[in-house]
Amino acid sequence: MNIERLQLANFKNYEELDIEFSNNVNCLVGNNGVGKTNLLDALYYLSFCKSYFNPVDSQNIRLGSDFFAIHGHYQMENNAAKDMVAVSCTLQKGQSKKMKFNKKACTTFAEHIGRIPLVIVTPSDQSLIIGGSEVRRKFVDGIISQVDKAYLRHLLDYQKALDQRNRLLKQFFENRYFEEDTVAVWDEQLVRHGEPIVAARKEFLGEFGPLFVKYYQLIHADAQATESPTIVYETQFGEGRLAMAEQLKENYRRDAQLQYTTIGPHKEDLQFGIGDFAAKRFGSQGQQKTFLLALKLAQFEYIQTHVGVKPILLLDDVFDKLDMKRVSQLVLLVGSDRFGQVFITDTQQGRVESIFEQAPDMPHKIFLVESGELRCLTNIH
Repeated sequence: MNIERLQLANFKNYEELDIEFSNNVNCLVGNNGVGKTNLLDALYYLSFCKSYFNPVDSQNIRLGSDFFAIHGHYQMENNAAKDMVAVSCTLQKGQSKKMKFNKKACTTFAEHIGRIPLVIVTPSDQSLIIGGSEVRRKFVDGIISQVDKAYLRHLLDYQKALDQRNRLLKQFFENRYFEEDTVAVWDEQLVRHGEPIVAARKEFLGEFGPLFVKYYQLIHADAQATESPTIVYETQFGEGRLAMAEQLKENYRRDAQLQYTTIGPHKEDLQFGIGDFAAKRFGSQGQQKTFLLALKLAQFEYIQTHVGVKPILLLDDVFDKLDMKRVSQLVLLVGSDRFGQVFITDTQQGRVESIFEQAPDMPHKIFLVESGELRCLTNIH
């Protein structure tokens, strides 16, 4: 699926925009703060019904305005008739956000997730490597949820049960009593939805791991000989361990004292390694950036394999900390037939232009972004 046309009104620093894109590579060049990332965020909104950068929707309305509107016109992949799909996200101050797919309002945002597959890479994603476990869990959950609606429902229901159980534990602590039977009601819900989550994550990592290693080696040409990247899923449940229901019961006393649920899929983590060392502590900035890009490109292929559609790929300011060889290798890789529509932002126009000199026949557009306005500099069909 490709977005052929994007229309914005009062979104962040864009008062009004109507732009058509290349179906292959689109490069947005310009100084920091001119709106390159904001445009990518608009595309993210149309896929996930929310901003990637600011969870407060009202703060994404242009200063001095009382609404924003994002409209995208997409072409379905492998559609000979070239039927267009219209997607829109609008927000009026004081009202609920609205999503429409082909002019039909979405009853829930969850029903829209997965319709427009998209993968985004930004500098803030470095937290995947160096941040806490919650970031890595969300990464895995976000990928699986795009291809498995049942998994998304289990996640939502698990979180509801977890919130109720934690609220109950806090109430017991404050009132200095504990009712095991009442807690057990929520234990049952956690097990019902938690066990499928753990099983799906294990299955996912079994398929995702080899894809990740492949892309790490493609980006870093010498990785196969000198570096061995690894992903290890740290779970509290599995062979030789107590079942989730038994572990929940064994932790009653600790949970009651701490006033929250201390075990479950909401506490699991991924360990990233390079050779025998933790990528978080010992990886260089270049290695960590390569690790991150490999994770995201593996995400792309995993989604494509499972939904049969090439996701839109957004690369926001990803060239920092990469040498020119790896920058060129990355652009030539994502511009190849194995990928679909790609959006790249960069502050260095000359760097982008020099990369395409190596592949003059690669279809692409280069846009200069200046204060919320776009001007097409290069258009190679």
